[in-house]
Amino acid sequence: MSDQNEKIGGHLLVEALTAQGVDIAFGVPGESYLAVIDGLHDTNSVKTVMCRQEGGAAMMAEAHGKITGRPGLCMVTRGPGATNASAGVHIAFQDSTPMVLLVGQVARDQAEREAFQEIDYRRMFGQMAKWVAEIDIADRIPEYISRAFHTAMSGRPGPVVLALPEDMLRDVTSTAAAEAAHVVEAHPGGDDMARLRQMLATAERPLAIVGGGAWDAQACADFQAFAAANGLPVGTSFRCQDYFDNRQPNYVGHVGIGVSPTLGAMVAEADVLLVVGSRLGEMTTGGYELLEIPSPKQKLIHVYPGAEEIGRVYRPELAIMASPRTFSKAARALRPVDGAAWAARLATGKAAYLDTLKPIATAGRVQMAEVVRWLDGHLADDAFICNGAGNYATWVHRYFQYKGYRTQLAPTCGSMGYGVPAAIAAKIACPERTAVAFAGDGCFMMHGQELATAMQYEAPTINVIVDNGMFGTIRMHQEKHYPGREHATNLRNPDFAALGRAYGGFGATVDDTAQFADAFKAAEASGLPAIIHVKTDPEAITPTTSISAIRASHAG
Repeated sequence: MSDQNEKIGGHLLVEALTAQGVDIAFGVPGESYLAVIDGLHDTNSVKTVMCRQEGGAAMMAEAHGKITGRPGLCMVTRGPGATNASAGVHIAFQDSTPMVLLVGQVARDQAEREAFQEIDYRRMFGQMAKWVAEIDIADRIPEYISRAFHTAMSGRPGPVVLALPEDMLRDVTSTAAAEAAHVVEAHPGGDDMARLRQMLATAERPLAIVGGGAWDAQACADFQAFAAANGLPVGTSFRCQDYFDNRQPNYVGHVGIGVSPTLGAMVAEADVLLVVGSRLGEMTTGGYELLEIPSPKQKLIHVYPGAEEIGRVYRPELAIMASPRTFSKAARALRPVDGAAWAARLATGKAAYLDTLKPIATAGRVQMAEVVRWLDGHLADDAFICNGAGNYATWVHRYFQYKGYRTQLAPTCGSMGYGVPAAIAAKIACPERTAVAFAGDGCFMMHGQELATAMQYEAPTINVIVDNGMFGTIRMHQEKHYPGREHATNLRNPDFAALGRAYGGFGATVDDTAQFADAFKAAEASGLPAIIHVKTDPEAITPTTSISAIRASHAG
């Protein structure tokens, strides 16, 4: 008589994921993990979202991890499926997002023969994941899944990759699923917090920068209260602008690409620099030039959830290994210091930030600054603003005020094609909230096919495609570094509005600023996935310069 608890490995895997609280799985089906798909057929607790390309599926899972703070789950088949998904894994690693990627694998008796679509995933993903493993015994599925979720969420969050040999998934097992993983977080010590307060009390030009992973809404509220109580100027690292309400008096701007001169000077002139959660990577440090290496002239207080990053590039005066959640709670409880010494500096920084919100006219009939400022006033405070990579995003980052945690979904690793799938994941996770995806014409074509996924799963995202007929960022660098030698950056594009309608969604074309508001309202009213095709002048290469101006600088 057979054990009533017996099941195949693929079904046990679904039970193990359900025990971890997984309620949605993104992926593209493949024969190498059919046993898992079969297990999903019998569960009502996990929604399956099958996408049109594994890169889009992985980006949706990564965005889901950002929104929920729990590992986003992605399932793909072996070989090409895994390589396509690698872009999403790379985003999760550099953005410190919890994520679990499950990859089908060749049968165990075919390993090391270069069997059909065989790849050694330990070697492939070794430098872009926190842990990569292969489950060779079905009985160990609960152990591996438990470890994967612990690893993805603890310390500095990040992606985990598990390979699943297809024959292992068919093996019979009677093992039970493990209970949900616990998040392990480091807490700041009392002596460290006392020293931090003493350093702030004796400072004259302090500045805080927040960013990285392992935040949540409560951590942001705690840090915001701490900053307000101490009159502390606060900037946000690259594409982490939603960690601090941009409307608050303490917010002084975005320490990202093209940092404003005033904010750049505030970083350079700070005597105490409190950095919470950010790695202080290339984009936040202006190519590692805002701070001296390895010992900054500023007294650096670096708060980070993992010991491996502290001191990696910059030696801190005070190192605090703690998650942003535990640190912000402790900081809020500190007795405030007197911020009078830097009150004028805060006021100057805030005024300079507000000046950056004033639209600067650029070439062409469509003024992206005015478009973004209109959206800033029109959208609800909890609307998602998503984007990938490209110069179009600089208008969004400069002119939109982010008002709450996880209203910005954008890859700090600079991956193109992210905005469209991220908005779909956001709309599926939070259907009551508006999800707007900005994409350049080049960026949209990376994962624009996921509009079919939005249609299938009734996720009415609004996609604003900024079309200047070229890979704008690369063209800008071409003009700067190889003047007069434009090559391989021009694009011939489809009618994007017609494409939106072809998918069964809404489509509109905007070639004048005055048309945008009506087009956006019509997209909202349609209740459908929408494309607003915004045609911009190629001359308007950034919010502050043009192609002609770049060329003139060389001629001069």
